Amino acid sequence: MVVTATRYVLDDQIGFLLRQVTQRHTTIFAHLIGDGLTPMQWAVLAKLHEVGRTSQTALGRAVCMDAATVKGTVDRLVARDLVLRFQDAEDRRKLLVDLTGEGRETVLRNLDAAGAISRETLSPLNHDEVTALTLLLSKMR
Repeated sequence: MVVTATRYVLDDQIGFLLRQVTQRHTTIFAHLIGDGLTPMQWAVLAKLHEVGRTSQTALGRAVCMDAATVKGTVDRLVARDLVLRFQDAEDRRKLLVDLTGEGRETVLRNLDAAGAISRETLSPLNHDEVTALTLLLSKMR
């Protein structure tokens, strides 16, 4: 029996392509977003702006972070006075997270840049391609 190797070209692999696009997006993010925020910190701030006060657990699920990662991200945002973390008065086991006034101002100050980041990331594509890509990526999550 002769075993032939499957043709494997790294440049054609979805994970490699997604990593390259993520690197491009992260570079654009670093160039356009203000206030020294990381993409994960921005995700937390933007989601809190969108949904309001929520539990740290629900926030982690909403931004696709595991418990340790969201805790560390929230810790850093608390240290910067951008979010508050406190116990739920009705369920003392639950930690709630909310934006501070400075956190709200930070989000509002960066919303236009956040939109520009997405537009720049998608700029090589036409409208129909953006629609198709968004639909396909949504199906994969």
